Amino acid sequence: MTASKTKKVELLAPAGDFEKLEIAVHYGADAVYLADKNFSLRNLSKNFTISELQKAVKFAHKSGVKVYVACNIYSRNNEQKEIAHYLEKLGDINPDAVIIADPGIFIQAKNIIPRIPVHLSTQSNTTNYKTALFWENLGVKRINIARELTLKEIKEITGHCKVEIEAFVHGAMCISYSGRCLLSSFMTNRESNRGLCAHPCRWEYSVVEKKRPGEYMPITEDSRGSYVFNSKDLCMIEHIPEMIKSGITSLKIEGRMKGINYLASVVKVYRDAIDSYYENPAGYIIKKSWIDEAAKLSNRGYCTGFYFGGADRVSLNYNNDINSSDHPFVGKVLGKTGSRGIKIEVRNKLFKGDTVEILASKAPVKIDKISDIVDENGNSLEFAQPGSRVTIFINSSCSFNDLLRRI
Repeated sequence: MTASKTKKVELLAPAGDFEKLEIAVHYGADAVYLADKNFSLRNLSKNFTISELQKAVKFAHKSGVKVYVACNIYSRNNEQKEIAHYLEKLGDINPDAVIIADPGIFIQAKNIIPRIPVHLSTQSNTTNYKTALFWENLGVKRINIARELTLKEIKEITGHCKVEIEAFVHGAMCISYSGRCLLSSFMTNRESNRGLCAHPCRWEYSVVEKKRPGEYMPITEDSRGSYVFNSKDLCMIEHIPEMIKSGITSLKIEGRMKGINYLASVVKVYRDAIDSYYENPAGYIIKKSWIDEAAKLSNRGYCTGFYFGGADRVSLNYNNDINSSDHPFVGKVLGKTGSRGIKIEVRNKLFKGDTVEILASKAPVKIDKISDIVDENGNSLEFAQPGSRVTIFINSSCSFNDLLRRI
């Protein structure tokens, strides 16, 4: 019996630092994945120290949210003792799972922290049920399945195995094989498989003919094809029932390096969609508000990845176009002051008279107008600068960690 038939599918969100952890929890994630400052594939995000990891696990568990710690690099000889020491520390912190790709790290984890479940990273490119059974027999609890698979293939895997299956539901996609890419290594000497990817697949490229130096010709698509690496972003908000029915245990959102506005919006819409499906599977409908919310975020255009077919479904973003948000994130709610005052931390310049929308965790988006802005000394302001803390006056109620965006 597949996991989706026995319990509700999990919504798994990224947490690149403590603020993002708070936002993921606030907007309804069932679990988060995060990492120490070493040994994960997003070493350029802020991440956590060991002491911060301990606080993060305590905070999440207090809210009923699970924590999975990524240790998913492919390690080198000189790192083996340090990794063993790190795993010992993770044992003291006691997360709900550790995410691993390297078989050597997997063996160490089974020996050093046998009580902590292991989740297999997508970097291990599990593409068939025989491989899934191999890892299941070795004691892996969950497999983040290869991104190249269709939902039909995933359903065949969940039908043959008891191991939990996790799959990406939203976010950026690599033009690589299960995230394994050498482009960054060759071009910038920053190895993507060790958490240092420079994302050269997103750069804009031109062609130079050998005998015409200095004459740059842009790469464009024609009827014969294209030579650009850049993929559109994955978005499966219109296909939640299909994802659940395939037997997937956990729907994973990409983006430990993304900002809190992205995280809040994506977690909110997928939380609402998942809950709506379980409340009434037969009467489930796709809400326009989910699609509109996803469209508000900066993105490279959306696609359904490989879930419904081959590489043609990924739809390359040939011009590296980025759809910028027309609803800029302007502030995070810190609390209430008086009957109508809302204290916020300003993230982008905010003006008195601005119309804003309030992104609450468990309510529809609300529209309001800022009637006044007051600084910490009680002075009325015409505008507030990024980084400042001010009180704004609006008619709507807000909660701690709600976000405000200008319309």
